[in-house]
Amino acid sequence: MVIFNDGVAETQTPNSEVVDTDVLIVGSGPAGSSAALFLSTLGVDNIMITKYRWTANTPRAHITNQRTMEIFRDVGIEAQVLAEATPHEMIGDTVFCTSIAGDEIGRILAWGNHPSRHADYELASPSLNCDIPQTYLEPILVKNATMRGTQTEFSTEYLSHTQDGTGVSVRVLHRVTGREYTIRAKYLIGADGARSKVASDIDLPMEGEMDIAGSMNITFKTDLTKFVGHRPSVLYWVVQPGSNIGGIGAGLVRMVRPWDEWLIVWGFDISQGAPEVTDEDALQVVRNLIGVPDLEAEITGVSLWGNNEQYAAHLHNGRVFCAGDAVHKHPPSNGLGSNTSIQDSYNLAWKIASVLRGQAGPDLLETYSTERAPVAKQIVTRANQSGREFGALFDALGLKPGQSAEEMNSAIASRKERTPEGARTRTKVREAMELKNYEFNAHGVELGQRYASTAVVPDGREPTSNPRDPELYYQACTDPGVRLPHAWVGNWKEKHSTHDLAPYARFTVLTGTTGAAWEQAAADASQRLGVEIGTVVIGPDREMTDLYFDWDRLRGCAEDGAILVRPDKHIAWRADCLPANPAEQLVTAVSALLSRQSDTAATSTTAVKEHA
Repeated sequence: MVIFNDGVAETQTPNSEVVDTDVLIVGSGPAGSSAALFLSTLGVDNIMITKYRWTANTPRAHITNQRTMEIFRDVGIEAQVLAEATPHEMIGDTVFCTSIAGDEIGRILAWGNHPSRHADYELASPSLNCDIPQTYLEPILVKNATMRGTQTEFSTEYLSHTQDGTGVSVRVLHRVTGREYTIRAKYLIGADGARSKVASDIDLPMEGEMDIAGSMNITFKTDLTKFVGHRPSVLYWVVQPGSNIGGIGAGLVRMVRPWDEWLIVWGFDISQGAPEVTDEDALQVVRNLIGVPDLEAEITGVSLWGNNEQYAAHLHNGRVFCAGDAVHKHPPSNGLGSNTSIQDSYNLAWKIASVLRGQAGPDLLETYSTERAPVAKQIVTRANQSGREFGALFDALGLKPGQSAEEMNSAIASRKERTPEGARTRTKVREAMELKNYEFNAHGVELGQRYASTAVVPDGREPTSNPRDPELYYQACTDPGVRLPHAWVGNWKEKHSTHDLAPYARFTVLTGTTGAAWEQAAADASQRLGVEIGTVVIGPDREMTDLYFDWDRLRGCAEDGAILVRPDKHIAWRADCLPANPAEQLVTAVSALLSRQSDTAATSTTAVKEHA
């Protein structure tokens, strides 16, 4: 048998196997399993392989933000996720202390749980954030992807690939039998983690460094209800003598399941190499951070990992794309890792589906890097900055590298002094804690992504300004490139989010009562382009009315204007009012954003003639 790769003939033995698919996904973590789910939801044939025998065996990622929950809502698994998650109201009382049973330094109401921030979160989305460990989330994603059509292959390792003008030939190893075979796919997605072999093989341009600090995870089981049940949270930060950030002890006790399953993150000096950690060592760390010297706890695992500060400046090469930790590598601060990974795949999957169906030109796939690479840079920068901002708290408490345990404990206790110095320390501590809102309440970072690419058609207007801090606060608007704002619409029987009106399988036009002509325009454009474009008219004469008049305040155009929403819920194009030729306007816009150059040229010529 002879196959051709880049014009070079390669001979395979008669026993060689070649399996065909449209998309091959390497990795079953949040990026890989969600890519499989999204592709299968869109009816795209795909295979997902992972070298492991099952999904994640440690609870790594956990905070699941509103944007990701909206995506889960869109593909019909939100209820399954919530059934396994710790809900929004139980994850917010982030505590800083000298030990769980010891002296409390202060708290931050996180993830939108403070009354002054909760309304921001409620108004912004139909879905609230929650906490679901990766060990619980991955099986949900893998199960639903497989049920919808994904061929999932465990214990199957990616070895190498070659690509040509029509596809990618991927060599894989079945680790149980030792058998090697080839999977031939039109596209390959590398979602194989921070040390991605796929990303390395396509030589993605990386900026930043790996392994800038060392951390260990200790998982354990013990009932801590009496210490934490009255101040429910997912994160308890412990400041005490130790060897972690700059020689100052700052450990994290993280709830995995309330209140008897836990994970501790504790640092080590990576320049000295990986330490040997016995169960006895781990138990001592647990007892120190909990603050109970004779605590009975079951150590269930110890793992070591490096803190990274690296991102890819470009996310693909030809027919090979990378997503998730393969292209943004950072500490878990801000809880952005799995969320960004899932959102990468949500952006990429509909574009691949559109190209495979012949509805879009291949240049549409270039917009994956154009849109998501800036997000990768932003979240890597933000997560590492959040880690460094702990320095303000250490400074406020008078903590310095090289202090003895006695000096450190004395410095922490000095905030209690009834002196002007003590008062100044307390003020500094409060200010340092407020700075941590950039880690625990960065709503704008989570929801404020603005895409600028050929898959977004600008309307010539100035971008909507955010009068508040854009990292802390999300500003809803309908500028082309931003996420569709949420508002409740419906009728006397039911209500829906505007997100519910724009499903993942199509483009959607949103308009008002006097814009009803957009319905026929969208139908005409859809027929001409072979692309599904639905229309939803929001008005009192229709099934969907503006229940609280919020959409009227948010839509950013006249009632007879139109908002064109992409499958991934980002605004593709906006018309301020109803033009004389709405169908032509839609055809021009959709052709442009789908990189259909011939359609764009033809409709532009027609539009010019009609205008003349």
